[in-house]
Amino acid sequence: MTDLSQDTLAIHAGEEPDPATGALTPALHMSATFRLPGFGPELFDALMMGSEEAPYAYTRWAHPTARVLEKKMAALEGGEAALAVASGMAAISAIMFTFLQAGDHVVASDVCYAGAQELLGIHLPRQGIAVSLVDTSDTEQVRAALTPQTKIVYVETPANPITRLSDIRALAEIAHEIGAILVVDSTWASPCLQRPLQLGADYVVHSATKYLNGHGDALGGVIVGPKAGIHRIRKEALVHLGGAMSPFNAWLIARGLATLPLRMARHSQSALVIAQFLEGHPAVKRVFYPGLVSHPQHDLARRQMSAGGGMIAFQLKGGLGAAIAMADKTRIITYATSLGHARSLWFYYPADLYVDAAPFLTPAQKAAFREWIGDGIVRLSVGLEDPKDLMADLDRALRARTAKGRLGPVAYALLKRLQSSEKPAAPDKD
Repeated sequence: MTDLSQDTLAIHAGEEPDPATGALTPALHMSATFRLPGFGPELFDALMMGSEEAPYAYTRWAHPTARVLEKKMAALEGGEAALAVASGMAAISAIMFTFLQAGDHVVASDVCYAGAQELLGIHLPRQGIAVSLVDTSDTEQVRAALTPQTKIVYVETPANPITRLSDIRALAEIAHEIGAILVVDSTWASPCLQRPLQLGADYVVHSATKYLNGHGDALGGVIVGPKAGIHRIRKEALVHLGGAMSPFNAWLIARGLATLPLRMARHSQSALVIAQFLEGHPAVKRVFYPGLVSHPQHDLARRQMSAGGGMIAFQLKGGLGAAIAMADKTRIITYATSLGHARSLWFYYPADLYVDAAPFLTPAQKAAFREWIGDGIVRLSVGLEDPKDLMADLDRALRARTAKGRLGPVAYALLKRLQSSEKPAAPDKD
């Protein structure tokens, strides 16, 4: 099926009519275990997971519903194989704990999903793994951070929450010069807008909870890469660490993939219109969207992505107070975490919590991050609603003035001061 378009692959890859019933919709196999083959080579293959498609033995290892999703994702990304896991963080953790050990080194994006940032900045160093968090949009920073112990270069592009981009092709060349692998989190772009493996990446990961599923009703993660590597991750990380995707979630996400190309086109078209609207709005200070000429890396976006995607970041002139008022006044766009759903969602990141409080970022990194985020930034996930309705909802909320909006920043400052005063004093140092 490699010669087919993504529109066709999203529907047909990994799926065949059921041989017994002729059913066209893949079956949902809600079974925790499977009858094993009789004594012989097939039994040993099943129990030892000797081959990439060993007979099913236990659902944590592999199951037929996940296999449909895995084959579909491998086809969409243009990879040899894929592995479905319980969440996007399970996907990132699986790669890290499969290919790294104490004494190794990782170079990673200093701006990425908070959970990944904390895994890299807090948890891996506890295991004796050195981590250098750098601005991966600057290839010279990446090159300078490499050491003989570097095994992985990890990059998220576009980066959550600011839409910063990194040059995948250039980073692949830099990583491969020293024998490291390049892992790209492409959640915000999906395989419809960006193909990291074609640009030289070794592995691509997704939070399947987001665009791949598209309906906000299932958690999941996916890793795509070479057969041997994916099989190793399955045996070492999935089996031992236990981050398995449930059959029902695999079924929901595979179903969502059928409409992924159509949804990504609509997300991107609407987001561009809304980003242009926000750029001209009197309550908005600055907009970051890869499809806008004003984006600092618009040229890279045109080379690396087929469209700008559905994610917009923007600063409010009124700061936290305006965000509090906006939360009260949006009626269609929901104030909530997550992204990539049919429903439009938005979230506000105060810089003092998201940037200043991060113990693993240097003062210089925090200052560079603040150039994008200011005192805080809105992350908007543009859904599938009529963009005219979304712009009307945004305009009403952005122009709103509320008592909460006026008093909220004062209350927030007092709460922070109270929490700070309740912290135990640091011991004296001689």
